[in-house]
Amino acid sequence: MTSKLFITCAVTGSGDTASRHPDLPITPKQIADAAIAAARAGAAIAHIHVRDPRTGAAARDIALYREVVERIRESDTDVVINLTAGMGGDLVLQSGETPLPPVAGATDLVGPTERLAHIAELLPEICTLDCGSMNFALGDYIMVNTPSQLRAMAAQVQALGVRPELEVFDTGHLVFVKDLLKEGLLDAPLMIQLCMGVPYGAPDDVLTLLSMVNRLPPGTIYSAFSLGRHQLPYVGLAPMIGHNIRVGLEDNLYLSRGQFASNADLVARAVTTLEAMNVAIMTPQEVRTHLKLVKRG
Repeated sequence: MTSKLFITCAVTGSGDTASRHPDLPITPKQIADAAIAAARAGAAIAHIHVRDPRTGAAARDIALYREVVERIRESDTDVVINLTAGMGGDLVLQSGETPLPPVAGATDLVGPTERLAHIAELLPEICTLDCGSMNFALGDYIMVNTPSQLRAMAAQVQALGVRPELEVFDTGHLVFVKDLLKEGLLDAPLMIQLCMGVPYGAPDDVLTLLSMVNRLPPGTIYSAFSLGRHQLPYVGLAPMIGHNIRVGLEDNLYLSRGQFASNADLVARAVTTLEAMNVAIMTPQEVRTHLKLVKRG
């Protein structure tokens, strides 16, 4: 049984959740404040997307990322900053017999350098790297991450000295991680996030999770999460299986049935669960040492 874990809080995400939660963080100030509150509640890492402050829709505006990061770095609360690099890989096709051209406005496909522009400027300690393409949720949306794009992104992230959090949604993504490792595009220690229960990736049952864990490269430091009502039960699984924790409004909007959560609420619930199991929770500085992170700013 694992005796010490770290908690990541995924603060807001990019999904269509702004209309479903009355207090979802949307503006840079709200996102930064939520990350700081989550850190005070016990999260060592804040995983950050940004949103258009006017519409609440997902965005990848560098100015928005800059404001969030600056607010966090200028605060009196320490937290490891983890910025998404998943934006810019969105392909939405037309329905039916004529899938092309892609749906304008919903499709956002750009090259590796543009996807990493905010990472290169702001130099967070961690950024995400989605390790494959997949049908993502319902409809005609495809999350696009081709092997050549990912190799280019991995090389750029490595050159920047940022630790990639390798987002693994299915077993084939783990095969690609091992290829990147063999090619020298990943440095130790590997940091992998097992993203369970995301349609249409790996389901979030325990046997599938264990199968994914058993396929990890030796020495991997890994987290796991599930969506919705399974988010908090995954906290209880963590000490038995050995994975670290991710909670937050990106993946789950509720503390219990009908009760909206804040990010700090979800982190506090995770802390309570782990402490009741006699599991210690890493501080941001302990995580930096554990993952060999470089803090800037």
